[in-house]
Amino acid sequence: MVEIYPAVGNVCLTVDVCPRCQLVWFDPHEFQAIPKTRPVSDSVQPRELPPAAREALAMWEVERIGERAKSETDLEMDWRMIPGLLGLPVETEDAGKRTVPWLTWGLCSVILFFSLMILYAFPEGMDALALVPAEPFRMGGLTFATSFLLHAGLLHLFGNLYFLFVFGDNVEDTLGPTRFAMLLVLASLAGDVTHIFADPRSEVPLVGASGGISGVIAFYALRFPHARLGFLFRIGFHYFRWVNLPAWGAFLLWCGLQVYGAYEQILGFS
Repeated sequence: MVEIYPAVGNVCLTVDVCPRCQLVWFDPHEFQAIPKTRPVSDSVQPRELPPAAREALAMWEVERIGERAKSETDLEMDWRMIPGLLGLPVETEDAGKRTVPWLTWGLCSVILFFSLMILYAFPEGMDALALVPAEPFRMGGLTFATSFLLHAGLLHLFGNLYFLFVFGDNVEDTLGPTRFAMLLVLASLAGDVTHIFADPRSEVPLVGASGGISGVIAFYALRFPHARLGFLFRIGFHYFRWVNLPAWGAFLLWCGLQVYGAYEQILGFS
């Protein structure tokens, strides 16, 4: 439930509203505290706007829609260019946050530190701390956790951190830190177990936070299906254009890419 503070007359109320189903919850005696308002007589009809005013409002609405479409498709030389050129999505309309995502930021920092430390300071620890399907319970099963923090290279590392940073803050804001952490743990375990059952005899080490982050992406798409995500469409170095998709459409596209990548891996092309 989310608290809102509507003003009725001279009285400011505190009301709990469910953001998903939009039902209103009144605590004891709250409903009785709402001041009674005089109903509007059925004989009083709203005054119709003159034609000139209606035309002005219609033109304003057309201009507003045009400006929004222009802002979504025109190329803007800002920070979005960097992930856009790398083929990564950007949020063109933020889903909105009410809290500071400390857990998301902290987890990104831990993953960054741990991955860089193993990559450059202790590279011999990569195989030791990775999850191996043929030996899933090495180190008492601790590799389920350590493999989440490891990444095979800078591209792998920063790609995962980007998705966690962009989508994790909204999911953490919706679920709260505790349930957000549970989502990450359960999604990571589901990804690891699925990977193990796909080829239980494999001795290829598995590293990366992709399983948990996939759960975050799925939750984001289901919770904010109409949030706008921008992709930079490029032909050579002369034509650039932002293409915007709702989160549910981008999620289906992402799922298709994952299935195609898995198919290539099964065939030995990837």
